[in-house]
Amino acid sequence: MIKRKLLLAWIALITCSAAVAQQSPQKPNIVFILADDLGYGDVGVYGQKQILTPNIDKLAKEGTQFTDFHAGAPVCSPSRCSLITGLNSGHATIRGNATDHGGIGGKKGKSVVYRANISDKDYTIGNLLKDAGYTTSLVGKWHIDGYDSLATPLQHGFDQFTGWLINQPSTYASTYWPEKRYRNGKLVTIEENTNGKKGYYETNICTDEALQYLATQKDNKKPFFLMLNFNNPHSPLDVPNQAVFKDKNWPEDMKTYAAMVYFMDQSVGKVKDYLIKSGLSKNTIVIFCSDNGPRSEPTPQLSAVADFFDSEGPLKGFKRDMYEGGIRVPFIVWAPFLKNAPKYNNVPAYFADVMPTFAEIAGKSGGYKTDGISVYPDMVGKKSNRDRFLYWEFFENGFEQAVRYKNWKAVKRRNKLELYNLDNDLGEKNDIASANPDVVKKIEEYLLTARTESPFWSAK
Repeated sequence: MIKRKLLLAWIALITCSAAVAQQSPQKPNIVFILADDLGYGDVGVYGQKQILTPNIDKLAKEGTQFTDFHAGAPVCSPSRCSLITGLNSGHATIRGNATDHGGIGGKKGKSVVYRANISDKDYTIGNLLKDAGYTTSLVGKWHIDGYDSLATPLQHGFDQFTGWLINQPSTYASTYWPEKRYRNGKLVTIEENTNGKKGYYETNICTDEALQYLATQKDNKKPFFLMLNFNNPHSPLDVPNQAVFKDKNWPEDMKTYAAMVYFMDQSVGKVKDYLIKSGLSKNTIVIFCSDNGPRSEPTPQLSAVADFFDSEGPLKGFKRDMYEGGIRVPFIVWAPFLKNAPKYNNVPAYFADVMPTFAEIAGKSGGYKTDGISVYPDMVGKKSNRDRFLYWEFFENGFEQAVRYKNWKAVKRRNKLELYNLDNDLGEKNDIASANPDVVKKIEEYLLTARTESPFWSAK
């Protein structure tokens, strides 16, 4: 009798445990939205006064606005490589848009350009989340394939990919009206854009593809990861229409640029609305940010646009600069289920932190290399490590390095180290290296071991 009672109690315990397991929440879904060349000052909550970004602003007001977050580099390919692999630009495979030597050659317009590409040895956030049980999809811009046709998201942890590739010129989004789209390994014709027609704006293509993917995940029992990479507002200046800015007493370029940002903002709103209406928002983290600072090229046209809107905000510099204007970016986290999320967070952080952050969200420990740390604690009202070094390097203007340590920012150019205290000099106007030899020494010592040599870029 006693044995029978013990058996029944054991069965009841197992049944109860199984019921609890079934009711336990699924790992959070992740939607990561990336703008292209959107300046820190181009978003309303970061100080923009003329361009309207109501949906991005609302994400921030309902979530957490990071005010000291940085891209992986001041230009696209190395920045995205850092984001995708969790390695800073001193260790990542790709450290520039074009190589100094080596790489695979291919056409860019009428020129031949040599590029590096993500390698088979690179472990990505797609790999990490897939290994953690997620379904994974990337929509839009990849830009770390170089001219290698086998370096697509499909070979690097993403179950699905719809977008454009550098090595597929007909998909290349130097036009916002592509004739072809790369969809899961096949080139598909965009009929609305054939023969020079402008019928299907690339931003809308990305949005529709993202919504189609989300629709397939509504009843999926596995968590999902969607990376949605827009081209807006990267040059060339192009929109279907100038939207709410068409009657502004502004130059045409300014109205077009503002509309490019606005179109993307509307797309962000559509994604968020779908998440809410479908119920997916109850267990989804949405992150919005940009890949580097503003002004795609330092041309008079684009410089005038950036100046008109103060796209860099209170910061110094633009895309291709190692100052804050080139690398500090908007970073917003929206997750309705995070009840203790702070409104603002000022932790110094960068793209290398995304991989360990995703690992913590997904409950995956180990199995990957990173130069970053998880900032998930900062998303839930706690604090991550604020006393570490952050590192960047860049080659287009000769070898340059940048370091962040606490409130200190160092920029090393032409073998001269500049030092700024960002607490009272956010605009990096006053080089105080000579007044702080101990800080300079500490940073110089760190720089001795901050990087590894690259086969494609030279530090000399």
